[in-house]
Amino acid sequence: MCKDNVMDNRPIGIFDTGLGGLTMVKALCGLLPGEDIIYLGDTGRVPYGSRSKETIIKYAGQNAAFLHGLDIKALVVACNTVCSVAFDEVKKPYSIPFYEVVKTPAKVAAQSTKNNKIGVIGTKATINSRAYELAIHSCSPEISVFSVPCPLFVPLVEEGWTDPDDEAAKLIVKRYLEGLAKENIDTLILGCTHYPLLTETIKKVMGESVRLVDSAAETAGFIASDLKEKALLKGDADSQPKGSVQYYVTDCTKSFAAHASNFLKSDISNLVKKITVE
Repeated sequence: MCKDNVMDNRPIGIFDTGLGGLTMVKALCGLLPGEDIIYLGDTGRVPYGSRSKETIIKYAGQNAAFLHGLDIKALVVACNTVCSVAFDEVKKPYSIPFYEVVKTPAKVAAQSTKNNKIGVIGTKATINSRAYELAIHSCSPEISVFSVPCPLFVPLVEEGWTDPDDEAAKLIVKRYLEGLAKENIDTLILGCTHYPLLTETIKKVMGESVRLVDSAAETAGFIASDLKEKALLKGDADSQPKGSVQYYVTDCTKSFAAHASNFLKSDISNLVKKITVE
């Protein structure tokens, strides 16, 4: 039961640029099956990784304002790009808990590495911010961090080209990561919530000996514990009916629903609504 038997029936808000944040939805649904979730995918303006900081702050601020207007109890910024360059600015106007997806996976990676060599892959904005490098070094300064921007990974996922046998996916992943594979890293942070959808293809390039740290999955565990500590859950998860998930997008609902249904292994076509956040 939640602390002091207090329950909060408001939903949890999550936003990302498109499909990537569904990795966070999936992880939180597994950990907190009784909670209601509202997801916003800014599909009309994806990707964020090549945008200026000012544009990222503008877009993310509009997404946060939309979700906050739906009376959420907490907001998860599932976009690594936003978390890396604009998180503090975006959360500033609000009093509800905001969660980012950088610090927890950085800590996990720092604790996991055996040879003090960690790789980080992400969008150009994420890599240029050095957010992961700084977070890792705050845990252990002696760790060597090798960062590689992989800007085409997000479009690959958004197009649904995630099958490990897809020739385009294999060529692009190899092109980006073959240099990183030579650095003898033993841990690799997937510094974008889209990237876990390419896990099997990434493993083929990096090898099974390299541990992949999923930023969404690792952060979801922290969020679940923190919401419980803050008495912001609906109650005892074992006694709650299954929660609902609502999906909003800023562009075509059909393509999002098709790709999302394949990933989530359930038909969500009737649950997706198109909205405007500007």
